[in-house]
Amino acid sequence: MLPNTTVETVAESSYRRIRADIIFGRLAPAQKLKLESLKETYGTSVSTLREILNRLSSEGLVLAEGQRGFEVSPISAVDLREIAALRLLLETHALEQSFQRGDVEWEARLVSAHYKLSRMERVMATGDTSQAEDWKRYDWEFHQALISACGSKLLMDTHSVVFDKYLRYQMVALSYRGEIAAKEHQKLLDAALRRDQEMAKTVLTVHIQDGVEHALARNSLL
Repeated sequence: MLPNTTVETVAESSYRRIRADIIFGRLAPAQKLKLESLKETYGTSVSTLREILNRLSSEGLVLAEGQRGFEVSPISAVDLREIAALRLLLETHALEQSFQRGDVEWEARLVSAHYKLSRMERVMATGDTSQAEDWKRYDWEFHQALISACGSKLLMDTHSVVFDKYLRYQMVALSYRGEIAAKEHQKLLDAALRRDQEMAKTVLTVHIQDGVEHALARNSLL
C-alpha cells in the first residue's frame, strides 16, 4: 500500500486536473461524469473519484445526483449574473483594503502581472485563441495581484473560488472583448498605482458587468 502522503498527492493532483477541466470547458456543462471513464482518464480509483466529485460538488462545480451519479454543473444566465455580483462585491471590498495596505512589493507584483496579461491580450487580439487558457490564467493572476495586499487569506481564497466560476462562463463562451477589456485592465493598473479607489471600483464594475453581457451575447445556451 502506498504511504498516505503519496495517496494524498495523487488525489490532490487528480482533483486539480478535474477541476481545471471543468473550469476550462474540457468537461462540458451538464456532462455526465461516469466513474469508470474518469478512472481511465485520470488514473484514479473509483473511491478517490467519488471523494473528488463530492468535493467539487461542495464548490458548486459538480452536481451529485444520488443513485444517478454525478454531472458537471449546468450553466444559466441567472447563475452567471449571481456569480458576477458576488465577485464584484468581494473584489471591490478586497481592492479597497489592498489599496490601503499595498507597498512597493505589491506594486511590483501588480505591474508584473499586468505585463504578462497585456502580452497575452495582444495575442488574443490577432484572433489566435490557441492560448486562451494562458490568457485567462494571466487574467486571474492580475486580478489576484490587485487584491493581494488586502490582508485576508480567507477573502482572497473565497474570491478565487468565485472568480473560477466566473471564468468557466468566459471559457464556455470564449468571451474576449478585445481592446476594450485591455484598456480597462490598464485603467485598473493606473488607478491602483495612484491608490484611486473610486476610479478602480468604477472601472471594475463596468469591466465585470460588460463581461457578463458579452458572454451572454456569445452563447445561446445562456
